[in-house]
Amino acid sequence: MDKSKRPFLKSKRSFRRRLPPIQSGDLIDYRNMSLISRFISEQGKILSRRVNKLTLKQQRLITTAIKQARILSLLPFLNNEKQFERTESTAQTLGLRPRNK
Repeated sequence: MDKSKRPFLKSKRSFRRRLPPIQSGDLIDYRNMSLISRFISEQGKILSRRVNKLTLKQQRLITTAIKQARILSLLPFLNNEKQFERTESTAQTLGLRPRNK
């Protein structure tokens, strides 16, 4: 059978292998803020393993490091500044009385 008459065979495409986000020399630790901050979204959420392109072991280590950094208040639990602002309109919706000084 000729090679030109094989309709269902795919051609082998070459692809460039992506570099891993964590090199072998990088230490995954709660103090390594430059490394940890790469795996957190704008809202302060931990990004998934598919997005990070990490192995399962690396993702577990990153997750525990982020949680330790949050507990030690090196990282915020939420990164949403609007939530911390309390205006009079939110006080009225919550049924709170404004302070009289």
